[in-house]
Amino acid sequence: MCELVGVSKSGYYNWLSRPEAATKVRRRKLALLVESEFKASDMTYGYRRITAALKRKGAVVSPDTVRSIMREKGLKAAQPRRKVRTTIPADDIDTRPDLVDRDFTAEAPGLKWVGDITYIRTWVGFVYLATVLDCCTKKVVGYAMADNMKTDLICKAIDMAVRRCPHQEEVTIFHSDRGSQYTSQQFAKHLKNYKILPSVGRTGVCWDNAWAESFNATLKNERVHRMVYPTREKAIKDVASWIELTYNHTRLHSALGYRTPNEAEHELNSRKQAA
Repeated sequence: MCELVGVSKSGYYNWLSRPEAATKVRRRKLALLVESEFKASDMTYGYRRITAALKRKGAVVSPDTVRSIMREKGLKAAQPRRKVRTTIPADDIDTRPDLVDRDFTAEAPGLKWVGDITYIRTWVGFVYLATVLDCCTKKVVGYAMADNMKTDLICKAIDMAVRRCPHQEEVTIFHSDRGSQYTSQQFAKHLKNYKILPSVGRTGVCWDNAWAESFNATLKNERVHRMVYPTREKAIKDVASWIELTYNHTRLHSALGYRTPNEAEHELNSRKQAA
């Protein structure tokens, strides 16, 4: 073999016994860490979130290096599918205001909420999910699921949000699109009972409720589209588990400086108590 490639035997054995370069060793170790974080995220994290996750564990690495390693290893995060709208715009609420104006941030929990309805396919039909998201902590503070998308569904989601995230009467805003459930008299009365201010986006302008729709896309992309649900009960249990244990508790959120919603909520509550 040495004769074939034109090297001496001594040169070959010297190369064979030479220690591995430090740079190569570090990259090999980084590759193991990247693969571990990718699997821990259920193959949903891209290079930015993996970089943040490694930093949280004390491994400081360039995002470009992580991206390069993921390419070498063929690690591709789950990609979103085409979005399908399920709500029907109403034509009787032209005077209702948009109190959010695409600003999906808030100074404290319980001041500004957004919500939407999405569907989850099972072998026996759809499960519909209504959510309430807090703009400050990015947490799912309320949700409800059923085999229909009647107004009762979104009322139950609001009920959970009120129990879990104290709101301020005549101050807290709930923002949605102009779907028929959100613009119904029943829902308006439900918000009025809690003294929550209703807010709606413009007809046909998805960006006016972009964050709620972004959450739905994340749920579908990172969980629902990768599962098979034989029954509605299995879908309900799995989605509830993903919301509570993954999205709220472990998933790193870029808008929170790559912290989890629960961490952000805990830090804000701790500051409030200290003050």
